[in-house]
Amino acid sequence: MSKITKEEVAHVARLARLSLSEEEKERYTGQIEAILGYIEQLKAVNTDNVPLTTHVLPMSNVWREDVADQNLCNPEDLLKNAPEREGPFFKVKKIIE
Repeated sequence: MSKITKEEVAHVARLARLSLSEEEKERYTGQIEAILGYIEQLKAVNTDNVPLTTHVLPMSNVWREDVADQNLCNPEDLLKNAPEREGPFFKVKKIIE
């Protein structure tokens, strides 16, 4: 593992437009070293038989089935709360010339 220098921390801070004191540069150098050390430990772990996951908790779709509802087929019901309408359509501001 390569050692992170205080100059590299200062360079990254400059790229992020952060102003760091010498004390902060020293502290962040140590913290980044600890993080990178932990990542090196994780690289050593065998994960060949671990299934891929997208979330730590089992998740399932909580939404209802997407089925057509006959109640929405009446244009008057669809447009009754529209702020503006023109015939059987929603009226919106023109956004394209």
